[in-house]
Amino acid sequence: MLAQRIATALVLMAILLPSLFWFPPLIWGLVSLAFLTIAAYEWARLLELKSKSVFIALAVAAIGMGYLLLRAQGYVTDAALLAVAIALTLFWALDGARRLRRASARDGSWPLALVLLLGCWLAMYELRLISVLALLSSMAVVWIADIAAYFVGRAFGRRKLAPQISPGKSWEGALGGAFFVVVLSLAAAAWPLLSGSLPEQLVAKYSPLVAIPVLLALVALSIVGDLHESLLKRQAGVKDSGKALPGHGGVLDRVDALIPVMPACLAILMLARP
Repeated sequence: MLAQRIATALVLMAILLPSLFWFPPLIWGLVSLAFLTIAAYEWARLLELKSKSVFIALAVAAIGMGYLLLRAQGYVTDAALLAVAIALTLFWALDGARRLRRASARDGSWPLALVLLLGCWLAMYELRLISVLALLSSMAVVWIADIAAYFVGRAFGRRKLAPQISPGKSWEGALGGAFFVVVLSLAAAAWPLLSGSLPEQLVAKYSPLVAIPVLLALVALSIVGDLHESLLKRQAGVKDSGKALPGHGGVLDRVDALIPVMPACLAILMLARP
C-alpha cells in the first residue's frame, strides 16, 4: 500500500508541478479542471446518481472550458469574481455547519455539487492568475491544518470532533492544526521571499490581529469541507469517494477541504489588493 501511495504521489507531482510552474496559467486551468471533473463524477456517485454521473462530470468540464474562453476574451470582471467568491464563502460559513448538524450533505443534489466544485476550480485558476505563490500559500493553509491535525490528534486526541461523521477527528487535532497554521503563516508573512503570499498580504493590508482570526476562519472552513465529504461518504456507505488515485482513494478525497477554502482565499486576496 505504501509503495502504491508513493507511486501515485510521484505521478501526480509529474503532472501538477510542470503545469503549475513551467507552463502558462491556461495549462494549469485545464489540468486542474480535469481533476475537478473527476471529482464531480465521484460526487455524483456518492449522491447515488450513477446514471447522471457522466453528464454531471461533462457539465463541469464544459462550463469550465466556457469560462476559460470568456476569461481569455476579457468578459469576466473583478467585481463579478469577487461576488462569486464571497457568495461561495458565505454559503459554506452559513450553511456548511447546518448541513453537518442535520446530517444533510445531500441537500441540493447535483446542481449544488456542480456549483461548489466549479467555484473551487474557478478560485484555483484565478489564484494562479494572481501568482503561483498566491495559489500555493492558499492551498498550504489546508495542507498544514490537515497534516498538523493528524499528528496532534494522534498524540493528544481525546475528545471527538464529530464522532457520528468522522470518528478519527478530535478537537485537540483541530486546535493543533489551527495553531500551526497561525504560527507558520505569521512566520511566512515576515519572510521577504514570500511577499505576495496570502499571509503576507493579510498582515500587510490589515495587521496580525486581523490576520489571525481570518486564518482561523479558513481552518474552520477546511474542517467543514472535510467533514462534509465524510458525511457524503457515510451516507453512501463507502470508505473512499473513488479509486482514481490508487492508494489515496478518489480525487474528491484529496480536494474536499479545498472546496470551501479556495473561494475564501480568492476573496481575501482580491480585497487586499492596493
